[in-house]
Amino acid sequence: MIHLDDKTLRQLQMIELEMLLEVDRICRKKEIQYQIIGGTLLGSVRHGGFIPWDDDADIAMLRAEYEKFKEACKTELDTTRFYFQDFEETKGYRWSYGKLRRKDTLFLREHQEHMPYEQGVFIDIFPVDGVPDSYFLRALHNFHCFCLRKILWSEVGKIADKKPWKRLGFGILAKIPTDWIFRHYKKMIAKSNSKRTKRVRIVLMPLPNKGFGYMRKWFEQSKDFLFEGKALSGTVFEEEFLTYEFGDYMKLPPKDKRKVHPVSNIKLIDVDIDGVEK
Repeated sequence: MIHLDDKTLRQLQMIELEMLLEVDRICRKKEIQYQIIGGTLLGSVRHGGFIPWDDDADIAMLRAEYEKFKEACKTELDTTRFYFQDFEETKGYRWSYGKLRRKDTLFLREHQEHMPYEQGVFIDIFPVDGVPDSYFLRALHNFHCFCLRKILWSEVGKIADKKPWKRLGFGILAKIPTDWIFRHYKKMIAKSNSKRTKRVRIVLMPLPNKGFGYMRKWFEQSKDFLFEGKALSGTVFEEEFLTYEFGDYMKLPPKDKRKVHPVSNIKLIDVDIDGVEK
């Protein structure tokens, strides 16, 4: 595992900022609603930019907006600098959400070195889908999401998990054809969005605090937040959102809880904050 010193981490964050600004540029031009979420929103509110030890950035869009963004990337994305990946665009890609990546970089997550696609520095772009209003159906939906998530993770889990019996189980799950998995996933999200529900979620990601979904309204009303001196879009309900996700979100976590992602190889470039290579 490579330890990122402060200078390298800051260089990584500036590449991620460049990609955040590219998403913002496309979305404003095409009138697509997006929001910074997770540690990116928290960083804006608590630190005015990146959380000092954070090594990633997250954006979310309701499903209809996500599909508009994917389509817009075909004509609007600056392909001299960036490329977009998701399971429909990239062979061998096993995640249910998209990634915008920076060309001429490398960011290999530990135990993902064997994945058969380009792995440059990235930001995650999450589609958000409806969940049932009924508590019972929501619990079933949550279990359904859990099962699909583990199946997709299995290609990594068969190497990464510390327990031999789990590695064996993931190895068996990894033999399920991805075409079958994603056909099933597409049917699930179509059903999830067939009617307007009160709650939504990133369907194949775990929810914080053992919850069953975010409030839909959190993703429907946006305002600008200052992030590293730039305006990025986030929810007008930031206090509700951040409390749900992090609890007492203005309190700094202890040093042993400040998580970073294990990286086995990294190659970075210098960019300025306007997205122009130095």
